[in-house]
Amino acid sequence: MTCLIGRSATSDTVVFTLSGDIDIEHATRLQEILAREANGCVSLDLKDVTLVDRAAVHFLAGAEAAGIRIVNCPEYVRTWIAAERDWQQQGLHESDKQEPHS
Repeated sequence: MTCLIGRSATSDTVVFTLSGDIDIEHATRLQEILAREANGCVSLDLKDVTLVDRAAVHFLAGAEAAGIRIVNCPEYVRTWIAAERDWQQQGLHESDKQEPHS
């Protein structure tokens, strides 16, 4: 799987543009990159994302809950993020989860 991460910044916002497939390895790398960013407005642009795995969805749900803005998110990814957020709020365990239906 290949994931490209681009970074652009303005005076008040940092945008990470993601493209390709995002798996656990890429989500972990992105989490490390985001941890180094100074406090401020951070956005993830998912316009060119083609595939995500469950670990990536878990990461994206957590990032959004932490205040990171997700823009240009494919609808299927948005659906999974919403389901992940619901699972987290309900305190469901990994084994209790079912794949969301498209």
